[in-house]
Amino acid sequence: MRICMVAYAFYENDTRIMRYAEALAQRGDKVDVIALRRENQETHGIVDGVNVIRVQRRSPDSAGKISYLFESLLFLLRAMILLTRRHMKAPYQLIHVHSVPDFLVFAAWIPKFSGARIILDIHDLLPEFYASKYGAPPDSFLFWLLVLTERASAKFADHVIAANELWQERLISRSVRKERCSSMVNVPDQAIFSPEGRTRHDGKFVILYPGTLNGHQGVDIAIRAFARIADDVPEAEFQIYGEGPYRAALEQLVRDLGMQSKIKINGFLPTREIARLIENADLGVVPKRTDGFGNEAFSTKIMEFMAMGVPVIVPDSRIDTHYFSETTVKFFKGGDEQDLSQAILALMHHAERRSQLSRNGLRFVEQNNWDLMKIEYLVLVDRLTKDISASLEPLVTAEHELSER
Repeated sequence: MRICMVAYAFYENDTRIMRYAEALAQRGDKVDVIALRRENQETHGIVDGVNVIRVQRRSPDSAGKISYLFESLLFLLRAMILLTRRHMKAPYQLIHVHSVPDFLVFAAWIPKFSGARIILDIHDLLPEFYASKYGAPPDSFLFWLLVLTERASAKFADHVIAANELWQERLISRSVRKERCSSMVNVPDQAIFSPEGRTRHDGKFVILYPGTLNGHQGVDIAIRAFARIADDVPEAEFQIYGEGPYRAALEQLVRDLGMQSKIKINGFLPTREIARLIENADLGVVPKRTDGFGNEAFSTKIMEFMAMGVPVIVPDSRIDTHYFSETTVKFFKGGDEQDLSQAILALMHHAERRSQLSRNGLRFVEQNNWDLMKIEYLVLVDRLTKDISASLEPLVTAEHELSER
C-alpha cells in the first residue's frame, strides 16, 4: 500500500508522526512524508524506511500571526502540488494529514476525489490553540471562523483522530460524527523510550524539561520555581532542551534571576538523544499552564519520563488528572511557582517517593504504550482502505497509457 503523510512540522522532532510512519513502513507499506525543513537540512532523505520530503524551511522561533498564516498557506500550496504529482504518478491509497492547521487536509483534494482515503489527525484543537497563542477570546469572530474551518476539514476527511479523549468529546460535540472520530493519545514508543542504563555519575541532581518553548508550556513558571530553592539545593541543576518563540524571553529571565550557572537552556536534539537525556535525569518537570489551552492538551513528555523510569511533576490540569493519579505523578497547583518549588523539594528530599513514582510509572507505560496502540491504528488504516484498489485502477491505467506514448 502507498501512503502519504502531510505535516506542517519537523518530522524528526515529532514522535507521533514518526511512530505512525515507521509502523506502516515496518509492515511493508511505502510511506512518504511531506514536512518542513530545518536550515542546512537535506530536502529529501530516508529515515528508518520512511521517505521524508522536506518542502519548506521554517524558523522554529516564528511567532507572528501573519507570518504563521502566510507560511502555513505556502506549505499547503507546496504540499498540494507535490502530493498531486506523486499521486498521479503512483496513486496513494491513504493520505494521513496532521494538524495544526486543520486546513492542510485540503492538500489532498485531488487524491480524495480519485478514491484515496483521508485521515485528519488533530494534534491540537486549532480554535483553542489559536486563542491561547494569540489571545483570541472564545466569543470572537476569529474563534468562530476557526471552528468553521475545523468542521469543514473534519467533513472532508474520512476519519478524524483526536489527540485525547477530552478533545474527542469536543470534536464530536461540534464538528464530526461519533462513528468517524477516535482518540489516540501520544504514548511513547518503547523502541526509543526504553531504559538502557544511566551513564551520568557526576553527583548532580538534574531536573529536566525537554520540549517546545511556547507560552502555554509554562517553562518560565519552572524557572522561577527553581530559582526560589536554588540556594537550598546546591547540587541541583535545571536543564532545558528545546526551541520556540519564547526562548529569548526565557534566556533573559534566567539572566535577570542570576541563574546562568544553575539553569541551562539548550537547543534542539533528535528524539533518540532526548530519550538518553531523560534517562540520565533525576526528576522531570512538565510545568504547562492550566488557565487556557494547556488545561486540556496532553503532554507526551509525561509518559516519556515514565517510560525511562524518571519521576515527573505535572500540574493538576483537567487532562492530567483525567489520565494520571498521585500514584504515578507528583501534582502541583497549575501556574503556582511556589507550589511547584515545594513539589521539587519534596521529591528531592524523599528518595523512596521518587522510587515509588518511578516503579508505578513504568507499570503505567507497560499498559499504555505504542505497541498496543499501533494495532488500533493499523486496523483503522486497513478498514479505511479495504477494497480501495479497484477505485484507483483507472488512474493507474491512465498513467500507464501516458507513459507508453
